[in-house]
Amino acid sequence: MSMLTVLVVEDEESFIEALLVGLKREGFRVEIARDGLQALEMFDLVNPDLVLLDVMLPKMSGLDVCRELRKKTLTPIIMVTAKGAEIDTVVGLEIGADDYVTKPYRLRELTARMRAVMRRVPQERGGELNSSMLQVGDIGLDPEQHEVVVRGETMQLPLKEFELLHILLANAGRVLTRDTLIDRVWGSDYVGDTKTLDVHIKRLRSKIEVKPNEPMCILTIRGLGYKYDKSRSG
Repeated sequence: MSMLTVLVVEDEESFIEALLVGLKREGFRVEIARDGLQALEMFDLVNPDLVLLDVMLPKMSGLDVCRELRKKTLTPIIMVTAKGAEIDTVVGLEIGADDYVTKPYRLRELTARMRAVMRRVPQERGGELNSSMLQVGDIGLDPEQHEVVVRGETMQLPLKEFELLHILLANAGRVLTRDTLIDRVWGSDYVGDTKTLDVHIKRLRSKIEVKPNEPMCILTIRGLGYKYDKSRSG
């Protein structure tokens, strides 16, 4: 098994030194970026399996880095926030971060969270937008061929429905807020009717659910958003 690569985006040298030693000891390959702009450059160079992203960074904030990364990848991102910075935590999760840790943190807790988010990523780096086939239960999605396979039958979906299903499958088992889905499918500058999301969810259900009026895969989480329930699919 190849060593997993972590891109650590951090500007405090004391944390960098501790993470280099600790994460390497845990079996990770570690790459370092010391500001937001370098983080975006390094991501393209090293193609990491996970990004450990501090919120407070020089040149470009961690939240802005997260937004930019989510435009092109579903690679897991763990935000690192200052103690008590609840607003950063909430915003980070809404724009697509997978988890967060608060400084100061223990290495054991950090690595446990890293491994947990990695387990949620589909096999063969299925978290990337240009990755190979995603398979959750009896639903498969091929980003390169723009095809969806539903219980053995291949179908083509309109672009937005396809992108929405892609995000739901890649995050199967996780609740995605309405704002997160709208941001990642329609863009952060979308100002249209939020009912658009509900319409697309309804269309998706009509195509992939056995009983669209009694959905078992794409579940509504009242007051939050939607979740693809991998335990009840297939």
